[in-house]
Amino acid sequence: MNAEIIAVGSELLLGQIVNTNAQFISKGLADIGVNVFYHTVAGDNQNRLTSVIQTAKSRSNLLIFTGGLGPTKDDLTKETVANVFQKELVHDEVSLTYITNYFLQTNREMTPNNKKQALIIKDSTILPNDNGMAPGMAFIHEDVTCILLPGPPSEMRPMFNKYAIPYLHSRLDVHTKLHSRVLRFFGIGESVLETKLQDLIEKQSNPTIAPLASEHEVTIRLTASHSDESTARKLLDDTEQEILKRAGSYLYGYDDDTLERQTLNTLQKHNLTVASAESLTGGLFSKAVTDLPGASSVYSGGVVVYSTALKQSMLRLPDTIVEKHGVVSIECAKWMAEEIRKQTKADYGISFTGVAGPEEQEEKPAGTVFIAISDKDQTSSFSLKLAGSRKSIREKTVKYGFRYLNQLVKKGQ
Repeated sequence: MNAEIIAVGSELLLGQIVNTNAQFISKGLADIGVNVFYHTVAGDNQNRLTSVIQTAKSRSNLLIFTGGLGPTKDDLTKETVANVFQKELVHDEVSLTYITNYFLQTNREMTPNNKKQALIIKDSTILPNDNGMAPGMAFIHEDVTCILLPGPPSEMRPMFNKYAIPYLHSRLDVHTKLHSRVLRFFGIGESVLETKLQDLIEKQSNPTIAPLASEHEVTIRLTASHSDESTARKLLDDTEQEILKRAGSYLYGYDDDTLERQTLNTLQKHNLTVASAESLTGGLFSKAVTDLPGASSVYSGGVVVYSTALKQSMLRLPDTIVEKHGVVSIECAKWMAEEIRKQTKADYGISFTGVAGPEEQEEKPAGTVFIAISDKDQTSSFSLKLAGSRKSIREKTVKYGFRYLNQLVKKGQ
């Protein structure tokens, strides 16, 4: 089956709301083995929506619509769909009674246009709306299946799960499921990782391999298609092992893992704390930690020491380091990490210094980064040469900090 999701609403095109419905439906269809090849958005215009439907039914045999089932004049979905497929619209008496009773019970006037919400395409299967007024509907015309769902997510999601999915199972004999696993990599670019896996990607069939760059990381989504879950898992396991032979040193997690969450979990597991001293990153590390629930159990606190004078006064940075090495140096980073650990009595101290750009500092180019991590036994330091915007350099620096800290904590336990 080749599915196309058509979201209807000018507010989507204007950027006033985000099309989360398409994402939700795509995931639900993937879980039952239905391929989604197109996402389309159309405004509240009958001519343009007609054109969209004509194109969609020429290339897809499952069309799922969201939005445009309400009472106003710009709610045109079912009227347009009915016209394209030469279907008649009729009032569903059950839905009309439900809508009428709702207005009576809430002591509100029912304007005539609300009756429009009870209109359905003749001979379609009604999908009840347990959380709103306008029912959904589904029908098959020749070899094209159409499902119409309301736009509000609070109505669409339960209707899709409770009624649309069973409809697809019963009418279209969908049994094969898609099973996915996301591998998360850090410290390697998308193009480099793809090069390492080029032969696997070229010969992929089942599972499929899809690299994707996001938030300064790279993910690989493996998707296996099979009716038997254990067989699908074996397919995923075998492909994952081939990938890890080539790039396993960059793998840090799976599915919804994040470097930040993983590091916090590692510190919590070993009952350890960390404190931070930030120059280059200006508090981004502190924010990333404290954004996570449970951060108070592992994060002692931190300081942003952006100026040289503040580094000297708050962290007692010696004049000799400033004069001999500068504040953009390994030596400065080490001192900062050690001093913040001692002052806060944390188990680990982490520091960040460097040049975010765009100008040079201390004759060092933008992207020069130094990170240090101190514990009671030793201080480790890391030098990086990063590229990108000022914002990107700072964000990537924090990511590297979490990665290094997580590795050192695991190694030390």
